[in-house]
Amino acid sequence: MTITNAPWHHPQPDQSDVHLDVVPEAVLHALAAGETDSTTRRTMSPYLTGPECASLWRRRSEQIRERPGDAPWVTRLIVDPAVALPVGLAGFHGPPDADCMVEVGYRVDPAHRRRGYARRALETLLAVAQDHPDVRTVRATISPDNAASLAVIAAYGFVENGEQWDEEDGLEIVFEVSVDGQRRPTEDWNRTR
Repeated sequence: MTITNAPWHHPQPDQSDVHLDVVPEAVLHALAAGETDSTTRRTMSPYLTGPECASLWRRRSEQIRERPGDAPWVTRLIVDPAVALPVGLAGFHGPPDADCMVEVGYRVDPAHRRRGYARRALETLLAVAQDHPDVRTVRATISPDNAASLAVIAAYGFVENGEQWDEEDGLEIVFEVSVDGQRRPTEDWNRTR
């Protein structure tokens, strides 16, 4: 199975219209360079074009320049058709590694937090991982003081598997879940709408 640039839709489309769209490569590189023209400002929120996301854009731009095949896997826009601008970012850190593992990443614009967007993005990422034959494990690394993100993954069977030090984010707890044993969240999907 090949991952394409097509949007990734929520696994329960009757319950959520939220989907994940690829960031156009030219936009990704412009954001990495700190260039925001009028088009970018009309299509991205100040949070996504601001300093909170700048290092992510630089990291992903460099990654795509070195490994163009990673592009469909990484950093997509969380799009809610009912909202004018993307509400956040979500994707994998890259394609499956030699151990058939992918790592998820997501962040929601503070103006749109506590509305279920991170949960719906994670559900979409887990569905993509589960459908891909080269993925067996999904990893999430989370700061121990990020209560909101810890609560999101808790409902999806992630198990703590150690900790690591990230140069940018500091101490992170490593969580993993097998896509073979992926289960529905412990909460009703309708509660996340």
